[in-house]
Amino acid sequence: MNGRTYGRIFSKGRISEIFEKAFDSIKSLIEGETENYILNANENEYADHIESKYKLQIPEIHFDQVSADSYETDIPAEYFPQSFNVFEGKKYKKEVIQYFIPCSGDINLLAYGPANTFSIGGGGDFEIKGDAIVAEFINFSNNAEEINRNYQSELNGIHSNYNYLRIELGNFNSNLKNYILSVFDQRKEKLLNKNSLLSSLGVPLRKKANAPETFSVPKPLLREQILVKPVVHDKGFAPEPTLDNDNYKKILKIINDVGKNFERMPSVYKNKGEEDLRDHILMVLDPNFENGSASGETFNKTGKTDIQLRYNSSVVFIAECKFWSGSKGYLATIDQLLRYLTWRDNKASIVIFVREKDFSSILDKIESTTSTHPNYLTFLNKSDENWFNFRFHLNGDRNREVHLAIQLYNIPPID
Repeated sequence: MNGRTYGRIFSKGRISEIFEKAFDSIKSLIEGETENYILNANENEYADHIESKYKLQIPEIHFDQVSADSYETDIPAEYFPQSFNVFEGKKYKKEVIQYFIPCSGDINLLAYGPANTFSIGGGGDFEIKGDAIVAEFINFSNNAEEINRNYQSELNGIHSNYNYLRIELGNFNSNLKNYILSVFDQRKEKLLNKNSLLSSLGVPLRKKANAPETFSVPKPLLREQILVKPVVHDKGFAPEPTLDNDNYKKILKIINDVGKNFERMPSVYKNKGEEDLRDHILMVLDPNFENGSASGETFNKTGKTDIQLRYNSSVVFIAECKFWSGSKGYLATIDQLLRYLTWRDNKASIVIFVREKDFSSILDKIESTTSTHPNYLTFLNKSDENWFNFRFHLNGDRNREVHLAIQLYNIPPID
């Protein structure tokens, strides 16, 4: 009904105001975490938890479910067309026709217009009421066609701003986790640099008396998906070596190239066993990376089927080579691999040689079976049709994470 602006759709401001408040709140939240927590928490699990709190529920306007109603009320004379014989300052009873369009999601976000492509006047005369947006028209003419035309005109005014608003909300949600990780990593890097400086002073560091040993789980918000805050039990932080992501990707790429060569030259490799195939991978890896450096980083073959990259006495990368023996054997291989790893940020690969003819069915089993492992965290992506990337955690500690690549190659059966 003309003249009312309270609660009008798109009238409260720009949606960017909501985004900026969320970003500021996230930054304050991360800055408020203790040093011990930031240095020990699994950053992906923490980011998932924060994302679940700040992800916006995009409002859906269900245009196909519109309904109508009416009521009588006193209408001021100034609302009447000039053709009516009314007196200024007086009110007259008239019927008001209402159109209700139900909404779902966070309907309050409809009060804000898109930030970059806002169309002035592109909101129609709709107000936000409860779980619907409502347009009202005073029935001056008793002409249903005229009222419907007026409604359609107001409805057409919504679409442009609504569509742009949905795009901006979707972009905010898509970029939210990356923003959280960026703020988290910046604070962590700052703390690591500070600790490095203090350690270089050459005197013992004073232990903080008020450093908590355990962090409690906050009361979760009532959202569709609830991810609790990662709990950290570590009493302190000690720097640990880690294989950087670039070298990890290079190692996996070399393994994949060698594995594809197995498939391209089946007559050469069809009678080879696990150790033979493993040794061939190791032979190609060794020249590509510095061997026997002062830091102790070197590729080793330990046991029958694995390739390891060690730092001093601990493993920072391992590739376990196995022939496919079914889903049960595959999960047992993951168990075996996890027992080797102890650092907070580990990198690993399971290289699987498949003699079965139906190679595609084995690939399907990898997708369906991996998530059943108790240490599974999430699927990341596929780098190739035969190359899956996952995140796992070490036994008993979700903050000690393993990046695990599963790489499969079709080897011809033995004669």
